Amino acid sequence: MNQVTYLNNQFIIAMPALADPNFFHTVTYLCQHNEEGALGIIINRPTDMKLAEVFEQMHISSHSDSLADIPVFSGGPVQRERGFVLHTPGTNWDVTMAVSETISLTTSRDIIEAIAAERGPEQYLVALGYAGWGVGQLEQEMLNNAWLNTPSGKHIIFDTPIDKRWQAAGGQIGIDINQLTTPAGHG
Repeated sequence: MNQVTYLNNQFIIAMPALADPNFFHTVTYLCQHNEEGALGIIINRPTDMKLAEVFEQMHISSHSDSLADIPVFSGGPVQRERGFVLHTPGTNWDVTMAVSETISLTTSRDIIEAIAAERGPEQYLVALGYAGWGVGQLEQEMLNNAWLNTPSGKHIIFDTPIDKRWQAAGGQIGIDINQLTTPAGHG
C-alpha cells in the first residue's frame, strides 16, 4: 500500500507551462494538505490594493504612513473577499493555525487591528482569497507536472522581493525555474 506524503509547510511552484491565469508563475505556500484536500496562499501576486484600503473597508483606524502602502496579495481564486494573514508567530490571535514553528495563518479581525496599531506580528503578508484543491486534485496536478514542490523558506515569503520569489523558491533546490520544460520528473 502506498503511503501518502502531505506537503504542509512547503512551496508549490507553478511550472512554466502552467497557463492558468490564476496560477501562472506563482509560488503558493501550502498551509494545509491532508486527505481532504489542500489550502495555500499565493505569495508572489500583489494586487493594486494597499493595506490602507483594508483598514478603511474594515473601519479600522491607523496613523502609520509606513503601513499604508504595503501591498495586499491575491492569495488565490477562492473566497477573494476573505482575508488571510501569513505571519511569524508570537501573539495568540482569535483564529490562528500554526503551519510550522516559524509561520502561522490567521483569519481573524484582531490581527488586522493589531497591525494597524503597530502591535502585529514581526513579519506578515496580507492576502485576499486562497488557493484550494479538492480530494486528490493537487496530487493529480503534480503528477501532470503542473507544480514542483520545494521546501518553504520564511525568508522567501517575507524578505525576498516579490518579483524574485518564483525564481528563489526553485533556486532553493538548485533549479533555474525559467529553464524547466515539461515534463519535469515527478513520477
